[in-house]
Amino acid sequence: MELRQLKYFVKVADTLNFSEAAKALCVTQSTLSQQVKQLEGELGTQLLIRSSHSVTLTEAGEELLPYAQKTLHDAELCMVRINDLNQLSAGTLNIGVTYSFSPILTETLLLFMRMYPQIKLNILYKPMAELMELLRKREVDFVLAFKPTQPVSGIESHILFQNRLSAIVGTFHPLASRESVTISELEKYDLALPSQGLQARNAFEHIATPYNHFRIRIELNEVNILLKLIRQSQLVSVLAEATIHDESGVKAIPLDIPDNEMAGCVHTLKDTYRKRSMQEFIRLLGESLAVRERQNAWI
Repeated sequence: MELRQLKYFVKVADTLNFSEAAKALCVTQSTLSQQVKQLEGELGTQLLIRSSHSVTLTEAGEELLPYAQKTLHDAELCMVRINDLNQLSAGTLNIGVTYSFSPILTETLLLFMRMYPQIKLNILYKPMAELMELLRKREVDFVLAFKPTQPVSGIESHILFQNRLSAIVGTFHPLASRESVTISELEKYDLALPSQGLQARNAFEHIATPYNHFRIRIELNEVNILLKLIRQSQLVSVLAEATIHDESGVKAIPLDIPDNEMAGCVHTLKDTYRKRSMQEFIRLLGESLAVRERQNAWI
């Protein structure tokens, strides 16, 4: 059964005249008659009673007509809906974001909402491991996070900007005037670190030698509170440099250690369909001031 056949049947049922229906559909009368007969053949029943002077619906034709009309209407709505999605005037975009990536995102969120007010945004802030699982389940369309220390099966990581793991201190901290700081120097200070399992903590543990002895005074999974503690104390944290984008009262001092890159990435499933809204959001993010500042810092 084809939509074209239903369309032809409905037009004949509306006009009760093959000649008028064919003219309205811009097809020949023989083509119209053939398509209706094929529909009857597929359904195994007669839909129309034809005579030289009139056309009437059979009982089966009367039964089919409202369903055929609804099917054609739904198909038309489907085309309209797809067109709306392609034109970014409808739809939902689900974005997974790690806590430390959040400052880079704000500018693009505000711009996207102004440009595409009909697109609903669902933003989920979670640790990277949880977000990757949501991505596998297709519960988020893409994930914004720093590059993992190990490749994640089935997921592509597209680099937006290069970044460094840094010691984060208040502007009046003794380290604030330094251009870099070594891992051994961190042992001299009380640390306030992101909780285990968060990206910056994973990266720090990956590059810090196992024989270092750090004075970890507090661990927490809320970056805003962590930065507030840093501003108001002599504590030192270790985060991605981009985490303090647009933050006042704190400074990032790059760690003087090999393999200290933390690339900011868009993570997507391999070989999967990408929403038009997703493509546009990523484009805007790549052009944002926050990302371009990070890119320029590495030129």
